[in-house]
Amino acid sequence: MCKMEILETELTEAVAAQLIALSEDWERENCCHGYYKNTLDDLKGNRIFLALEGGAVVGYLFGHKEITEKTTSVYEAGIGFFEIEELYVKPAYRSRGIGGALFRTVEKAVSPDVDLLMLGTASKNARAILHFYLDELGMEFWSARLFKKIR
Repeated sequence: MCKMEILETELTEAVAAQLIALSEDWERENCCHGYYKNTLDDLKGNRIFLALEGGAVVGYLFGHKEITEKTTSVYEAGIGFFEIEELYVKPAYRSRGIGGALFRTVEKAVSPDVDLLMLGTASKNARAILHFYLDELGMEFWSARLFKKIR
């Protein structure tokens, strides 16, 4: 078995091509509500972390730092947070701890600069994704937007 490596990388043409190809795979999976493959513009301005196994990219996480604009029930105005835009692991590599390793690597990398990690999710498997983020990674649930089609 090849050893997994998690690393932060710059956005190069080669990295962009790999991330866009993986996002095309993700779109074809049809496992998230409203997910569309990335473009180069979606990637620009983000910190990018890759999961590699045997030199091949098997997952990624990207996001960016922001500052809260106003006080809410969750945080004060002026708090730095890292917004995770996407976390993806190829289906054949899931349930092997790769997503968690990406998340923990990012958490450690951004902790000197921010107070919070935040993300939104649109997975069609709500129970599994909530288990992952709440139980495995220790995130806190704050709000949800739920839908029920009636016609």
